[in-house]
Amino acid sequence: MAAAKTPPKKKEVLLGVSGGIAAYRVCEVISLLREQCAFTVVMTPNATRFVTPLTFKTLTQRPVIADLFEYEEQARPGHIAVTENADLFLVAPATANVLAKLAHGIADDALTTTAISLACPVLIAPAMNPRMWSHRAVQANVAALRAWGYQFVEPTAGHLACGDWGVGRLAEPAAIVAAVRRMLALGGE
Repeated sequence: MAAAKTPPKKKEVLLGVSGGIAAYRVCEVISLLREQCAFTVVMTPNATRFVTPLTFKTLTQRPVIADLFEYEEQARPGHIAVTENADLFLVAPATANVLAKLAHGIADDALTTTAISLACPVLIAPAMNPRMWSHRAVQANVAALRAWGYQFVEPTAGHLACGDWGVGRLAEPAAIVAAVRRMLALGGE
């Protein structure tokens, strides 16, 4: 009888979810990558108002970090421990607020504190109103993050939940998945 094959080890993806209406679309990214990647979700407080931590816990079969202090009883802080085996940090959707915090080293919630604790590649998928996306401050923050080597999945043009049309819509889940696969050398476009 042939020996059973051990499935390949999944890549570890830290998924930072910030508080925008596009947060619900990230659930599909997890679903499309769950055969190749294991996800640990880190959320901002505002993100929990759009998609509950329970949704992400159910999709990932892992605890969700939404409160910086909920892991106090552990020897190592949760935001440090989750970074140690991360192959990629994906921030989707990334709001203007989170982009600014990342570009300026502001660490005041679970997502941003985790972000300055890691040593893996970073992929960012922004989503916001078109006027916000084109604002000089947002573009300066994006330029700073690019200069640090952060990769981006550009927002697309289309109708947004706010009723406006323009560039700022979260990239399609398939485009985010393709970028993750490319960065992790997973294949399977």
